[in-house]
Amino acid sequence: MAATNPPATPVPAPSIVSRGWRAVRGAFSEIARRPLSLIGLVLVVFFIVLALLAPVIAPYNFDQIIRGAARQAPSAEHVFGTDMLGRDIFSRVVYGSREILAIPAATTALSLIFGASIGLFIGFRGGWVDSIISRVLDALLSIPALLLALVMLATVGSSPGGIIAVIVLLYTPIVARVTRSSVLSVRSTGYVEAARLRGESLGYILFQELLPAVLPALIVEGALRFSYAIFLTASLGFLGLGVQPPSPDWGRMVNEARDSFRITPWSLWFPTGAIALLIIGVNLLSDGLRRIFRREGQGL
Repeated sequence: MAATNPPATPVPAPSIVSRGWRAVRGAFSEIARRPLSLIGLVLVVFFIVLALLAPVIAPYNFDQIIRGAARQAPSAEHVFGTDMLGRDIFSRVVYGSREILAIPAATTALSLIFGASIGLFIGFRGGWVDSIISRVLDALLSIPALLLALVMLATVGSSPGGIIAVIVLLYTPIVARVTRSSVLSVRSTGYVEAARLRGESLGYILFQELLPAVLPALIVEGALRFSYAIFLTASLGFLGLGVQPPSPDWGRMVNEARDSFRITPWSLWFPTGAIALLIIGVNLLSDGLRRIFRREGQGL
């Protein structure tokens, strides 16, 4: 009589957190093998460390006026020189990295949360719900981002909370559209249908079955949104609608340095260079993530 094998014990599926961290770890391992992407990662980490350790790194407070030190060129005492009022530009750039990172990071995180939730829902449900919400998203996307930001900030006021709310409203529809497109390609797969047949709840299907499948696209989109949010935050500061003085906003520093460029050109060079380096770093990192996840998607 043939021996019967005991039934196999089902192995629990990894949670969404473990699957997400596994994808992130794999992505960073791949980035370490790509020179340009690694440079981008180093630049981003450098500015994050700069922001976190600003009180330790900066020799002066960002709004401290140093007597007798106005309009000094870069030197050993003032690495980036001083501005027309005698403020240390290096200290202002270091402290300014906090806001140029904090506001875009907050807007990117909120845009991903709201946009992914909307995109998962409409992509899975389809039908008239998808049609109506998609048309609303298309209407928001048809308005130029900077123009809508200017109008809204003129209404709600130039405060960190107002800037975050405006940018989240601008970027949530974009993230939702990207998520919806990714969901449409996987919602008919076997594991999603199996979850339906098991009678799983809508929340379980969206966040346990569909979200891990679209997570690579969300990571890439989040990196791109972060880069655009940095540029938009600096642009609003340049136009005088960003965080108000005495905060050392990089965009405002560039605007203030225009009139004194012939006298203190270094006051324009360094905040402009900081903005450029940060955006280049984020773009190199996001390009590396896009290539990695696209290759993994083609290999599935």
